[in-house]
Amino acid sequence: MLIFILNGVTYIFSQSFTPLNYPQHYFQWPVGATPGLAANFGELRPNHYHMGLDCRTDRKENVPVYAAADGYIARVKIEPFGFGRCIYINHQNGYTTLYAHLNAFYPELEKYVTEQQYKLQHWNIFLDIPQGLLPVKKGQYIAASGNTGGSQGPHTHFEIRNTANDHVLNPLLFGFEIRDNIAPDIIRLAVYDRCRSTYEQTPKIYSLRKQNGIYALVGGKIKVNSDKISFAITAFDKYTGSTNQNGIFQAMLYDNDKFEAGFRLNDISYDETRYLNAHIDYKTRSNGGPFLQHLSRLPGYPVGVYNTDASDGVIDIKPGEVHSIKIYVADANGNISTLKFDLVLDEIIDNIANSANDVQQQFHPGYINIFEKNSLSFFLPENALYDSFNFRYNEMTNSQGQPVYQLHNPSVPLHTYFNVKIKAAIPAVYKDKVVMKRSYGSKEDYVYAKPVTDGKEPGWYSAAFREFGNFQLLIDSVPPTVTAMGFYNNINAARLSRIVFAVKDNTEEIENFTALLDRKWLRFSNDKGRNFIYNFDSYCAPGPHELLIIVKDQAGNITEKKYSFTR
Repeated sequence: MLIFILNGVTYIFSQSFTPLNYPQHYFQWPVGATPGLAANFGELRPNHYHMGLDCRTDRKENVPVYAAADGYIARVKIEPFGFGRCIYINHQNGYTTLYAHLNAFYPELEKYVTEQQYKLQHWNIFLDIPQGLLPVKKGQYIAASGNTGGSQGPHTHFEIRNTANDHVLNPLLFGFEIRDNIAPDIIRLAVYDRCRSTYEQTPKIYSLRKQNGIYALVGGKIKVNSDKISFAITAFDKYTGSTNQNGIFQAMLYDNDKFEAGFRLNDISYDETRYLNAHIDYKTRSNGGPFLQHLSRLPGYPVGVYNTDASDGVIDIKPGEVHSIKIYVADANGNISTLKFDLVLDEIIDNIANSANDVQQQFHPGYINIFEKNSLSFFLPENALYDSFNFRYNEMTNSQGQPVYQLHNPSVPLHTYFNVKIKAAIPAVYKDKVVMKRSYGSKEDYVYAKPVTDGKEPGWYSAAFREFGNFQLLIDSVPPTVTAMGFYNNINAARLSRIVFAVKDNTEEIENFTALLDRKWLRFSNDKGRNFIYNFDSYCAPGPHELLIIVKDQAGNITEKKYSFTR
């Protein structure tokens, strides 16, 4: 019997994960709108899991946001991307709730945050607030909802965390009134030859159909040409009354009724969320394909969201054997879908040999992988890779005849940053103006390149990246451009509600923006990394003023603009 236990309710599903028992109905719905989800916990996003609930706000901003339970404001974060404006509340039962993409905080908190921003002279801040300074009651208004940070539409991002370790839990396990009696949809099955790296193959994809409540293969049983096989699935969940394709909660793989492997999307820290790139078929997704969630654990992935036997979810097949495979997929409300099929071994075909002549060497997870070639070198830390692959390298020149170094391609994900070192003859006057460009397709990244002082001869420069691609050194001596929007020298600003500056740089990276009003720091916001905005407030009194804007890019190039105005 397969037992799935959630908050004291038993479902036929899984014997292999620790039963969950979270307090039910302790937290109230945090938004003053009809409860509804734009996204749930565990949805698959670029380089991370979605780590909470996106609560609908009826497509409007400035909807009231309420404290989900009694507690105190523990932290506040304001950043141009990510959470935008965000509140953390600690509760006496050992949990922390988080509310993100907010607009204005409630007045007492807004006043405290403003004072701290001026004290620290930073708009983007992450404040630890003394316990008891700002207590809140369940249902108390704490903020207006918004669209700040990485949000792409009005909503409130809501999380529940374990305060002790800051791990994020699935809020749908806490008894919120989101009606859901719809089982997940299993869309497709992918099959992998695990005698080879997952990055060195294209999986065989099978379409599925639902018969009598059970998913089955369109083509019947699966015949494979390898004695080691693993699977991945595309699956979505819906809740009652919504057509959103949300993420699934749990999936389990059984071979002849024996548990092999499974994953459960709950209890994940932000330090672990990038492991999503090992949980999915990253190569398929990066090449424009669908999300495929592995039912096996890749060799470079710690236990994480998985629970497996010694096989790590890889099925060993011998000639003449028939393996009855069952895959169970569940949502957080215990609705379950089942996929069944048979697996048999056909003729074994050896596909391991690689005839490509541009393979330099094999890289393996769990090891420090070092590469040195002519005027380029790098090493990957031992926790950088999830699976082995054949590294490819090429030296090219761009249209100006400058060297460009191709380090494989971004279809192999990296968990950590790695330092790329390139040697070039840079004139001494520009040695502190060097940036390294990484490009692939239409995407470009620029990072300041530091002169190497670790024993290499002069002329080497280093920068850290988290993706493979094409790398080259460039000299950046061009300062940023600063454009005032409807604001100019000697303006009478009495009728203006704000001052806006558009700032651009040729490398797209601004190191620092500083505004001084009469030689005192003035708070400009920079939501979503777009324009820098100052909304007139008590820090700009009536009368004449001088405003100095100082902008620096990552290569140290500086632009200054000075304006006189009257308020």
